[in-house]
Amino acid sequence: MSKVWLVTGSANGLGRNITETVLAKGDRIVATARKPEQLADLVERYGDQIRVASLDVTDENAAKSAVNTALDAFGQLDVLVNNAGYGDVRPFEETSPEDFKKLVDTNFYGVVYLTRAALPIMRKQRSGHIIQISSVGGRFAVAGGTGYHAAKWAVGGFTEALAEETAPFGVKVCAVEPGSMRTNWGKRATENRPKFQLDYEPSVGEKMRSLEDHWGQENGDPDKVAQVILQLAYADELPPHLLLGSDAVYINNQAEKKRATDAERWHEISVSTDVGPSLSVMGKEI
Repeated sequence: MSKVWLVTGSANGLGRNITETVLAKGDRIVATARKPEQLADLVERYGDQIRVASLDVTDENAAKSAVNTALDAFGQLDVLVNNAGYGDVRPFEETSPEDFKKLVDTNFYGVVYLTRAALPIMRKQRSGHIIQISSVGGRFAVAGGTGYHAAKWAVGGFTEALAEETAPFGVKVCAVEPGSMRTNWGKRATENRPKFQLDYEPSVGEKMRSLEDHWGQENGDPDKVAQVILQLAYADELPPHLLLGSDAVYINNQAEKKRATDAERWHEISVSTDVGPSLSVMGKEI
């Protein structure tokens, strides 16, 4: 049985790959973008199988309207893919409050707004898949990515809690966390950066230089990622987090090792704040 999808950021990057994969499968879709005219070729090719909606994910009313487009056109909504997002690499001190807020609004609150709009429908249907396109950057952090990492870590926590809330009525929620992909994300996130203070050269500057030759040679194949998203949308069970790409697995493993080392080093301090000698978690002694 075919499904009805809503995908944000459908015009380019991974969102375009997902949209084309969904249409090739024969499913129906509401494809959204800030510039919906960029999807005109898909409308011409697939006709009534696709609806296109203009969407700025930071506009909660627009999010509701996009969900209503799916209901009006197809009578249901089975899969929401929160894909829209971007990166902006620079020192936190030199990121304006407006730019920081815009990035978090797009990468995190866009997820919140679309999820809030779609969830009542899926709850009434007693079924649905909500797939958040996050990043391995939601499990570790590097210099220059404060706003991006803040948003992606928030997506991970939001998703994990929501997955527990919705499981009893059949709505599955998953944060997909890819490594680097050949979607031009890196170049857009780092190009045309103004010079920043010399104090940030050893951290942000070095990180940017180390990645210059990486852009365009990323490990991840967005077509393969899109095929995984399609597979997840038909799965009976989903994990709250799913890494994609061998680089994502490696980076996460290194980050977990570092956290474990830090936890061991600071263990005595960590447990020193208990009222008494007994160790308890959530009111239960262990």
